[in-house]
Amino acid sequence: MDIQALPKISLHDHLDGGLRPQTIIELAQKIGHVLPADNALDLGRWFSEAANSGSLVRYLETFDHTVAVMQTREGLERVAYEAVIDLAAQNVIYAELRWAPEQHISQGLTLDETVEAVQDGLERGMAEVEDRGDFIRTGQLVTAMRHADRAMEIAELAVRHRNSGVVGFDIAGAEKGFLPNLHKAAFDYLADELFPVTVHAGEADGVESIRDAIVSGRALRLGHGVRLVEDIMFSRTEGDTDLVVLGPVAQWVHDRGIALETSPSSNLQTGAFEMLGDTMADHPFDILYDLGFKVTVNTDNRLMSATNLTRELEILVDTFGYSLADLEQFQLNAAEAAFQGLPEREELMDMIENGFAEAR
Repeated sequence: MDIQALPKISLHDHLDGGLRPQTIIELAQKIGHVLPADNALDLGRWFSEAANSGSLVRYLETFDHTVAVMQTREGLERVAYEAVIDLAAQNVIYAELRWAPEQHISQGLTLDETVEAVQDGLERGMAEVEDRGDFIRTGQLVTAMRHADRAMEIAELAVRHRNSGVVGFDIAGAEKGFLPNLHKAAFDYLADELFPVTVHAGEADGVESIRDAIVSGRALRLGHGVRLVEDIMFSRTEGDTDLVVLGPVAQWVHDRGIALETSPSSNLQTGAFEMLGDTMADHPFDILYDLGFKVTVNTDNRLMSATNLTRELEILVDTFGYSLADLEQFQLNAAEAAFQGLPEREELMDMIENGFAEAR
């Protein structure tokens, strides 16, 4: 399969986790920021090694450098523009890019100015892709840091820009110990405004975190959600038949088709499914897919995981033996879960079906 040529949808891609190493170097030089390497090859290797170190401290250190070079309008616009170009190179036709504006105001930009700068970059990238005869649509997921106290302010920011590129709201950061109910007022406001929400849940914490993302956060999607498997009981009957019983949270997610934004490489790096093992074959993706959950495939942080959406799909094919029809289903799941209007989602689904039909 020529997976790169297939139309794809990316729902979980952190803007500050997808920079080009050379861009980091050039932007860092302009602001005097010191990096752990002075050439693109070595810097890219440093990011990958830190992310694969097994140390959360080292993994988080990588964002100190990417966020540092995204404090100016120039930096934000360039990173957003290049993200669109890089995604289009993988034939991504729709991408939601998430980022936390509150982390990008240390050099004097206002929250609104950061959102506008990112949107300028996204639109420049989309225009360039269109000019060369290709297609990509994007949307911003404005994110609040769950360990901070600015969720309401960021929610209002997101709604303020809902007609100029922002398609949804997210909370990210330290999951364990910071349940969504800490920001219930913000989620209530977003519900009143009929504004779409996805919540990081089921990555660094378990079922209770997922439950609260649904109850307090009114999440329409779950960022990662792989630890939902902890609410599924497996047993074998005397007739050697597998018996599967879904717990109440898993049943709710399953029955309502709440999409899981899984990111295979990142999930392995962060130990999101360490209760099952430490290889990609232990990832619960295949279990969840088999049981009919709406799984989607994403990159999370393209730089840190040295990956792209094509590679993530190739990993799943190599690990679980998926067919072209399986890969098509993952993309259709993502299109259906996209924070777009029904006509736009139907258009994306048509493009996916047509693109996969041509590949057969």
